[in-house]
Formats: sequence, C-alpha cells, structure tokens
Amino acid sequence: MPTPNPLIVQTVKSTFPKAELSIPHVSGGANPAADKLINETIIAHVRQLVHDQGSLEDPRAEMIGYYELKTNEKDVFSLSLINYAYTGGAHGMTLQRSLTFRASTGHTYELEQLFKPGSDYVGRISKIVAAQIKARNIPTLEPFKAISPDQSFYVADRSLVIYFQLYELAAYVYGFIYFPISVYELEDIIAEDGPLGPMLMS
Repeated sequence: MPTPNPLIVQTVKSTFPKAELSIPHVSGGANPAADKLINETIIAHVRQLVHDQGSLEDPRAEMIGYYELKTNEKDVFSLSLINYAYTGGAHGMTLQRSLTFRASTGHTYELEQLFKPGSDYVGRISKIVAAQIKARNIPTLEPFKAISPDQSFYVADRSLVIYFQLYELAAYVYGFIYFPISVYELEDIIAEDGPLGPMLMS
C-alpha cells in the first residue's frame, strides 16, 4: 500500500480587535472529506482556546494565536495550537491544545486510542515521566503520581510527546513541560492501526 503524500498546510490569518490568529488550513489529501473534517476540527479548537482565554476588555489586552506542525507523514498529521493572551494581571497566559489525526479519514485520536485495548498505558507512561522528572530535577508543585488518561500529547520524530499545561505540574516560570518518549519504549502496547504504529516502521 503506497504511503499517502503529506497534507498541504497553509496559514490563514484571522484578526479581530486586540487579536491576531494564524490558523492552519489543510488541503491536498487523498480524501477531500477528511481534509474538510480536519479543518473543521482545528477551527473548533481555535475557537475554544479563544473562549478559554476570557475577556479582552482590559485596555492593554492582546491575543496572539499560532500553531506548530509536529508530524505530517505516513498518514499521520499532528500539530499544536497555541494561544497567548494578556487580559490583565501580572502576566499573560498561554494555552496549548494538540491534535493528532489520521490524514486519510480526519479521525482525531485520544491518548487511549494510541494503545492496545486494555493496556496499562497510564501506568507505563507515568513511570517514564516520573523517571524523567527525577533525572531532569524538575521541581513539581505537588509530588507527581500519574498522568491523566487524557493527558495532552502530540506525535513527533518517532516519539510520543506527553506534556503538561502551565501550572499543571510546575510553577509558571517553567512553562510547558514536555516529556518525549521513544515509540520503541512503548512498542509492545502500541495499537498498530493507530498513529504510533507507522512510526515503528523504518
């Protein structure tokens, strides 16, 4: 079976008072309906991020939205949507939401769907994250116990990257904290038909 071509990604600018958003728009996939579904999903999450930031009524308020492309190959499309807003107070707030799709269908994957049914993916990933916290000497706000079943993630460079929102694991000054995990560390529990399956192939 031939490997699908990468999606074509273009940036669409959306502006409104005190805000400028750079939004990814995909095209060129093998399935136009899948392209449409991916774009609709992205727009819905961009709108949710804007909503979650709250009011821009403060005279000094501003909002900037952008994205980072993580994977666009082997029928896997993974990206992060990032929204920074200053709405008053000591500092601004940055929110991040990552989406991982099957490019040919537009299906969006939850963390659980990357693994075989019934596998203890939470326990496996939590042990790896705990080891990285210790090795990197990350000062957590509370003792780390486990990731959540729907922990934020994206797929990049043959790795599953687990991350924590601001304040979720450590103080604001540490920003987003990322934990890259090689797919080969999780190989025995990876769902072959999920987005990590193709990353195991050479």
